[in-house]
Amino acid sequence: MYDVIIIGAGVSGAAVAWQLSQYDIKTCVLEKCDDVCEGTSKANSAIIHAGYDAAEGSLMAKLNVRGNEMMDKLCEDLDIPFKRIGSLVVCIHKEELPGLKTLYDRGIKNGVKGLKILSKEEALSMEPNLSDDTEGALFAPSAGIVCPFELNMGMAEVAAVNGTEFKFNTEVKDIKKSDDGNWHISTNNGEYVTKLVVNAAGVYADVIHNMVSANKIHITERRGDYCLLDKQVGGYVNHIIFPQPTALGKGVLVAPTVHGNMIVGPTAIDTEDKEATNTKAEGINELIEKAGNHIKKLPMNKVITSFAGLRAHEDGHEFIIKEIEDAPGFIDCAGIESPGLTSSPAIGEMVCDIAKSLLPMKKKDEIITTRKAVRRTEGLSAEEMNALIKENPAYGNIICRCESITEGEIIDSIHRPLGAKSLDGVKRRTRAGMGRCQAGFCMPRTMEILSRELGIDYEDITKSGGKSNIVLERTKGEVR
Repeated sequence: MYDVIIIGAGVSGAAVAWQLSQYDIKTCVLEKCDDVCEGTSKANSAIIHAGYDAAEGSLMAKLNVRGNEMMDKLCEDLDIPFKRIGSLVVCIHKEELPGLKTLYDRGIKNGVKGLKILSKEEALSMEPNLSDDTEGALFAPSAGIVCPFELNMGMAEVAAVNGTEFKFNTEVKDIKKSDDGNWHISTNNGEYVTKLVVNAAGVYADVIHNMVSANKIHITERRGDYCLLDKQVGGYVNHIIFPQPTALGKGVLVAPTVHGNMIVGPTAIDTEDKEATNTKAEGINELIEKAGNHIKKLPMNKVITSFAGLRAHEDGHEFIIKEIEDAPGFIDCAGIESPGLTSSPAIGEMVCDIAKSLLPMKKKDEIITTRKAVRRTEGLSAEEMNALIKENPAYGNIICRCESITEGEIIDSIHRPLGAKSLDGVKRRTRAGMGRCQAGFCMPRTMEILSRELGIDYEDITKSGGKSNIVLERTKGEVR
């Protein structure tokens, strides 16, 4: 029996859990995958938006600006890489320059600070690799870049340390309300009972909502293809570069990442498959063409990987965050697409306030509000590195050569709260396998560490949970 059950351990679900974990209630997160950050939250632009794009007065606009304001302290408290590098919306057609003023005016009404419309000369002085066709740009200094994995995992880890339970590989099959007013949630791992339900199921939020409400909602799975470029060209642009937005979104951006790479994407291709995260040639070709309109000589020969994510596009293009009228005690957190990552801490705050209005709760006497990420060796001096290796020799064993990730860091990622159980779990927590060779060299060694630390056979190690096993069977016996 729980007070609150959250469905989904993406960034929205984790933010709600992070906020609710401060109160003396029993909270549980149900996640159908084997880890946090397995859906939209793991495959996005990693951008903290300023807030000029969302319609004035919309929930998107309000939570975007509030989430942006919360980001500095949150990332400091939870040891999350975050940089306010600013963004430029670039206009390449003179007749479309009034569109920059429209965005500027909307941003001012939304409460975005520091906005400035730049001339062609000003824009090119800030970003020399912009297209020669540049006519002007809107500069938003409050925009930034973040590690989306750490943002998701950081909030989830703090929630777990504060007592929130996480049930992985647990898929919701049905939800019904009993005569006693409690919700009964049927899953592939048994039944759970709770007073309140928070629906933070991403692209599946419409499925979960429609289980309990006669007022149906519909979410379109909008695929976004991305390319990640090598750190060798990570400084090709210094800011987040957007084209002028369209009805399908903010367009194909080009931006540095907090880890020194450069990212290009996303496309916006509607699909009817909630698991369609495979990249396609036409999507990659489209993003290369569109990004090339605003950046000259874009170094796409430095791509080290491509990937795709799905945005949960609700038909009204608005966040749905409220208690359902015909299902009291059921709180929707649906339609969370861009700027969902930016808005996530504010989304958690808002859902927590709704829950407090429905359920008596008081602040705990003692709560954990900070955490340290996996201990990093990057940037340590020789003296600091030697001291660390003396303390723990595992930090002297390099496993991932591309990113210089040590055995000690991988062990830390496995044994921390909500630790890694798969290759992707290790990758998102340490970056082992995220470099130039994309785990071509380090995967067997990482598997060896996972097998040893978790006490499981090689055959049971997966790339990302489920049936994504790497080794199907042994072809040779042990040499004795």
